[in-house]
Amino acid sequence: MSSSGSEVDRWLGTMARAGMERWRDRLALVTGASGGIGAAVARTLVQQGLKVVGCARTVSNIEELAAECKSAGYPGTLIPHRCDLSSEEDILSMFSAVRSQHSGVDICINNAGLARPDTLLSGSTSGWKDMFNVNVLALSICTREAYQSMKERKVDDGHIININSMSGHQVSPHSVIHFYSATKYAVTALTEGLRQELREAQTHIRATCISPEVVETQFAFKLHDKDPEKAAATYECIKCLKPEDVAEAVVYVLSTPPHVQIGDIQMRPTEQVI
Repeated sequence: MSSSGSEVDRWLGTMARAGMERWRDRLALVTGASGGIGAAVARTLVQQGLKVVGCARTVSNIEELAAECKSAGYPGTLIPHRCDLSSEEDILSMFSAVRSQHSGVDICINNAGLARPDTLLSGSTSGWKDMFNVNVLALSICTREAYQSMKERKVDDGHIININSMSGHQVSPHSVIHFYSATKYAVTALTEGLRQELREAQTHIRATCISPEVVETQFAFKLHDKDPEKAAATYECIKCLKPEDVAEAVVYVLSTPPHVQIGDIQMRPTEQVI
């Protein structure tokens, strides 16, 4: 007996929604929610009935997305929050606001990240610091604060998801992303270290990495801000992943039964060679 693709899609969608029911009305924090993967994840979780705090340095895009979600009649809510993730003070203030206004964080999705075209041989120290501060330190601070939020409320089924990169698993021959790759290797190590510490703490809070390769966002345009043609070429040579593909991976991870822990999802465009 065979099933059509649409029937399989409907069945998988039903399974995902069933697995997501336990998260309905609970709170997810999504960093870097003003565009790209973060915006897609925020929208998808609101569609699934979650309360989502979406943060970024500028919140106008998140405010627009929140209005779109509301007018579309999605069962969840998107709450924009301005936060400069390079500032620990800003991060702590955000978690304090979430605690006072919404109880606390049940899901933390560390999506925010950036790349600067600073090579190892001639890159600027300020560029390296920018990447390290957001890609490693901000992620670690948000993780710590999310865990403490869960612990103080006796939440034992929370989830911390780090949006990593295939650059955290292999070193590209492109010198402009070597330091960026180092920060993503750090995320790979931090996620596994977090999993081990959560087990030592005898919790059932889960830790997961999602590691996409080329996703069609503004990433390349920010990396190659002085060469928009080169940036555009990044997305034109193959059929790239979409932000929604990564958002679907987030839903899959969250919808697995509590006894199942997905360590890492590595995603590439089918047409990509390496």
